[in-house]
Amino acid sequence: MKLHLLYTCSISLLIMQNLSLWQWTLSLHLHSMLLLRISTKLWKQRIAFELKKYAPDIITLVRTPKEMYHIPLKVALFFLLNPFTVLTCVAKSTCAINNAIIAVFVLATVKGSAFISAIFLALAAYQSLYPVALFAPALLYLAQKHHLIVSFHSMDFVVYLLKYAVMFIGCLLISLCLSFFLLSSWSFIPSTYGFILSVPDLTPNIGLFWYFFAEMFEHFRLFFVCVFQINVFFYTLPLSVKLRDHPMFFMFIQIAIIAIFKSYPTVGDVALYMAFLPMWNHLYRFLRNIFVVSCLLISSSVLFPVLWHLWIYSGSANSNFYYAITLAFNVGQILLVSDYFYAFIRREYHLVEGLHLKSKDGKEAHIVLK
Repeated sequence: MKLHLLYTCSISLLIMQNLSLWQWTLSLHLHSMLLLRISTKLWKQRIAFELKKYAPDIITLVRTPKEMYHIPLKVALFFLLNPFTVLTCVAKSTCAINNAIIAVFVLATVKGSAFISAIFLALAAYQSLYPVALFAPALLYLAQKHHLIVSFHSMDFVVYLLKYAVMFIGCLLISLCLSFFLLSSWSFIPSTYGFILSVPDLTPNIGLFWYFFAEMFEHFRLFFVCVFQINVFFYTLPLSVKLRDHPMFFMFIQIAIIAIFKSYPTVGDVALYMAFLPMWNHLYRFLRNIFVVSCLLISSSVLFPVLWHLWIYSGSANSNFYYAITLAFNVGQILLVSDYFYAFIRREYHLVEGLHLKSKDGKEAHIVLK
């Protein structure tokens, strides 16, 4: 862990210099190494739990060590060979730094280190604000790691919640104060967090904000900014209730929601949550729309530069063409995340109720999740 922290701090300092391509590649390899450690730790913790909990008729749904042995390597390769990761590296985007910080945060959470987890969650939130939404899944995982009953009626859980919140807020305030001492002014707050929340720059990107607010009447702007921004945090509470026993899947869903609904998303944000997909390969049999979603995401990704060139350089298209592909790409992401959520819930249902369901008259029953 000390070595990981040293590398991450070094990379954070390099952002102030003119970074070369190999340095960015190094940071991405660091990120993949962190993802490898995360997935290795997770499957070792879950395998003992799943092998002895459920009935024999659902044995095909339970992951075995043989099936899970190569998952850490798949996670690393899925990240390193993802075209979105390559584009992030070529562009030398600071998103690579934020992704590395989030990866260290997830690794510290999986290892049960609340202090290190709070530090890197604060650093991630300090840089881009939205990772604040990851506080809930991290807290749930750490509470379960320390064998605490997740309930506000449990005094031990409430004390642990307050400790983790104090550590997180304290680290965030220290980061803000250090920025104040460097600049001798608080003007960086409206220039950073105010910029993220108010969305003044409507330069086209892969997000949902730019076109909508370019067409928005000014007197409606504040209301719709609030509506759009609340999407990142709106789903945290219901997901905390539904997935309280599965905080790491909750973490994956929340990272994906941030990547979709943040005001200035990049392809690096998409690459981060897609790197975790191999960890849930046992859900493939329950996915309903994976072929359609894959085709939608691939075709949208290919058409992004084509329509950008037609709009900006050739002048034979307009912003409607580019935003249509943006909508298609984000709809594909939403369908992907919702499909994985459905598959996860259905698998959990079958693990409890059995794989071959029967109705009262003895005939084969079909499950409908509402």
